[in-house]
Amino acid sequence: METLSRAIDALNEKVGLYSSYLVLPLIGAVIYEVFMRYVFNAPTSWGFEMTTFFYGMHFMLGLGDALRTNNHVCIDIFESKLPVKKRAVLRIITGLFIFIPAIGCMTFGAIKYAFTSWSMLEHASSSWGPAIYPYKTVMAIGFVLLFLAGMSKLLQDFRTLRTAN
Repeated sequence: METLSRAIDALNEKVGLYSSYLVLPLIGAVIYEVFMRYVFNAPTSWGFEMTTFFYGMHFMLGLGDALRTNNHVCIDIFESKLPVKKRAVLRIITGLFIFIPAIGCMTFGAIKYAFTSWSMLEHASSSWGPAIYPYKTVMAIGFVLLFLAGMSKLLQDFRTLRTAN
């Protein structure tokens, strides 16, 4: 189980690292769009959508790594006051009854959403009209990685429960 948890964490770490570089083309697209709009008074038809796509990919592919490193927003007023074993029990209960069902449904929905988009080779209805099925696939991958990160956290909490004094 520990090996599986480490493998999931390593995968999320790598994907998080590589997806962090998506801010570079995002910055490039924003700078280009601002330059074209305000210097040449010739805005592009693709600038806004492109920045949305880059930001969305950056955000979705970083979900699992954010959970792995505890960078999601959480309110741990009660949890922080608990001893280690009780904290692990609370995390296991919330993981099993809230996180896994909720993110599991969202993951399933995102995968279904991506398959539907691929089946019709969906394009945006804008004047630029880019293919959006690849971006919906990235969304599904992001949810899969988040779900796996949650499973890794759950395995770590079970290990903490077994080994804590």
